[in-house]
Amino acid sequence: MTSIKEDEKKEIPEIIQDPQTKSTYHRLRFFGKGGFAKCYEIQDIATNQVYAGKIVSKKLMVKSSQREKMTQEISIHRSLQHKHVVGFHSFFEDSLNIYIVLELCKRRSMMELHKRRKAITEPETRFYMRQILLGVQYLHSRRIIHRDLKLGNLFLDDDLCVKIGDFGLAAKIEYEGERKQTLCGTPNYIAPEILTKKGHSFEVDIWSLGCIMYTLLVGKPPFETSTLRDTYKRIKQCEYRVPTTLRKPATSMIVLQLQANPALRPSVDKLLRHEFFSSGILPAALPLSCLTTAPRTDQLEGMTQRRPLNEVNNINNVGMAASIPAQVKAEPRANESSSHRQNLVSLRDQLAALLQSNLKCRPECLTEGLSDPAAQPLVWVGKWVDYSDKYGFGYQLCDESVGVMFNDTTKLIMLANGVNVHYIDRHSSEKYMTMTDYPPELDKKMKLLSYFRRYMTEHLMKAGASVQVRESDGLSRLPHLHQWYRTTLAVIMYLTNGTLQINFQDHTKIILCPLMQAVTYIDVEKNFRTFRFSTIEEHGCDKKLYMNLTYALEKINSVLSTKLW
Repeated sequence: MTSIKEDEKKEIPEIIQDPQTKSTYHRLRFFGKGGFAKCYEIQDIATNQVYAGKIVSKKLMVKSSQREKMTQEISIHRSLQHKHVVGFHSFFEDSLNIYIVLELCKRRSMMELHKRRKAITEPETRFYMRQILLGVQYLHSRRIIHRDLKLGNLFLDDDLCVKIGDFGLAAKIEYEGERKQTLCGTPNYIAPEILTKKGHSFEVDIWSLGCIMYTLLVGKPPFETSTLRDTYKRIKQCEYRVPTTLRKPATSMIVLQLQANPALRPSVDKLLRHEFFSSGILPAALPLSCLTTAPRTDQLEGMTQRRPLNEVNNINNVGMAASIPAQVKAEPRANESSSHRQNLVSLRDQLAALLQSNLKCRPECLTEGLSDPAAQPLVWVGKWVDYSDKYGFGYQLCDESVGVMFNDTTKLIMLANGVNVHYIDRHSSEKYMTMTDYPPELDKKMKLLSYFRRYMTEHLMKAGASVQVRESDGLSRLPHLHQWYRTTLAVIMYLTNGTLQINFQDHTKIILCPLMQAVTYIDVEKNFRTFRFSTIEEHGCDKKLYMNLTYALEKINSVLSTKLW
C-alpha cells in the first residue's frame, strides 16, 4: 500500500508552484474529495496565507466536454467577488494537474451541519437564509444562475458565515429572456422545469432555496423518497407537506419559493423583504457550538442589531441583522434532544451491518486518501479522570471546556473561556452562571470543578492534541457527557450529541458518530483519522480497528438491554 501513497505524492507534489506567477504553495492536510477533485489545505510559502487547493488530475479530464466544463467553472467563479461567495484566488496547471486556489472554509459545508443537527431553529435559519439570499442576489445581478444550490455547496467560514461555492453547473444568461435547456442539478433540489425540459432561468435557484429552507427547518428535503423515480414524480407534481409545527411566516416563505410555475416564484429581492425575517430573532452572529447543538435562544435575543433601511435595495450592503418589533414574543426555547437511545440504536444497527458485511481485515488498507475529514467529530473527550469513588467523573473536551458528572447525576460544564458555567440538575433543567457568580449551594461543586480542571491540565495528555480546535465563546451551549462507565478493557463515554467514545487500555481510541455514520480512529501512534462506515465496508480495515468496532457493538448491545440509556 506504500506504493499507492508514493504515487499520490508524485501526482500531487508537496510543493506546488504556479509557473506564471512563481507563487509556491506547501500542500498541508487532506481536506476531502468530490467528483474529480481532491481538496487540500495549501499554504503560500511567501505569505503564510492558507487556502483551499482544489486539485484535479489531468488523467481524469479525458473528454473535451469535461475540459470545457472546468474552463467555464473557472471563468465564472474568477469573475465573482462577494462576502457570501467562496473567494477565488487563482488557478494554474502543470503536466499532472489543474490547481484552483480558493478561500478556505474550515467549517465545511452546511451538509455536515444538517447531518449533525437535522432540523435547526428559526433564528439560525434566518441567519443562514438571509446570507444565502444575499449571495444569490449578487449572482443574479451578474446574470449568473448557480443551478446547483444545495447544502453541500454552501460553505461555512470560522464565523459560520455562508459562502456559496462549486460553480461547476453555473451558467450565464447572455440575453433577456434566454432559457437554458441543460438537464442539471441534484435530485432533491432540482426544479420541475428542468425535469420537464421546458427551459429554465433564474427561477430554478429560487426553487432550490425553498428546498434548502425546508430542509433546515424540517430536517429533511421536501421531496425526498427512497427512489429517484418517486422523488422526480413528487417534484413534477409539486407534492410535499409542510409540518403544522412550523410558524406561519416560515410556511408562507417556503410555499412562495416552491411554486410549480416558475413565473409565480418571487425574486430574491422580494424574499429578503419577507416577514419571516422580521417575525422573530435574526442573530448578528452564532456561537460555534451551533454546529453540534441548538443555541441558547435567551442569548441570541441580545445579539440582534438594527438593519440599515437601504439594505435590501443595495446588493453590496451586507448589514448585520433585522431589528425585532417590540410586540413580537420570544420564540420557544429549543429543547434538549431526548433521542439518546435512538442514536445508540442507530449506531448499533450501523455497526452490525458493517461487521456482517464480510469485512476484510488487512493492514495499511485505510490510507490518508480514504479518510474523510468532513465527518470528523467536532467534539470529543480529550482528557478524563475517574474520582467516582468519592465525587464523580471529570472530563475535558477537545476545546478545553471542562465538565464534571457528579455521583448525584447533576452536572457542571465550564466553557473553554474559564468563565461561563452551565449547571444541569437531576431533572435535566439547565442554569447559566459564571465562576464568580453562582448560587451558594453550589459552592462545593464549583470548587470540585476547579480542582478537576487543574488536575487534568497539570497531569494528563490530551487525546487528539494534533487536531486544531477553535475555542468556543461564552454563548456556546456545548454537548456534554450523558453517561459513562468503565469495563476491564476500556472507559466508555456517551455525549449528548450522539457521539460514543471508547478509550481502550492500550491507548487506542474510537469515536463513533451515528449521525455522520463514521468512526474516528486514534491508533497507538496517535494518528487521528476519520473513516465513513461505507469506506471501511469497501476497503476493509486493520485487525485492531476491527476488534475495537466489534467490542463497541458488544457494549452497545449490553447497554441497550439494560434500558438505562
